[in-house]
Amino acid sequence: MIPYRLIALIATLALSSPALAEIGRVKRVVGQAWVERSGQKLAPAPGFALSKGDTLATGRDGRLSITFIDNTRFSAGPNSRIALSEFRFDETSHKGQFVTKVDRGSLAVVSGQIAKEDPKAMQVRTPTSLLGVRGTRFVVNVP
Repeated sequence: MIPYRLIALIATLALSSPALAEIGRVKRVVGQAWVERSGQKLAPAPGFALSKGDTLATGRDGRLSITFIDNTRFSAGPNSRIALSEFRFDETSHKGQFVTKVDRGSLAVVSGQIAKEDPKAMQVRTPTSLLGVRGTRFVVNVP
């Protein structure tokens, strides 16, 4: 039998791993939508926890709404593919970095604490450009 303290230590290390750290949650799902994580397609529902490295994807009729831990809000439209490439956030200082990559589709954003603390800290990459966030609301559309 494995001692309780060893199980508690393993659980603590697993939950504190940066790769598994929660960066946001799905708030709304409409139509065909999924999250790609470690080569798997996961079916999100409201409350589904997201991690750095996840990719959001929607089908022809799909939409996803996300709220991140810095209060940034995303809405992904139909036929979208959006990678959550980099996300770091210090809840005390509100400093961090947020980089997403929109391969296709549309993304509406209301920026949160990361961009308010340092506008250069939030970036959206597309196949042809790199957008720096200078405002609090914007939309990206990649055909």
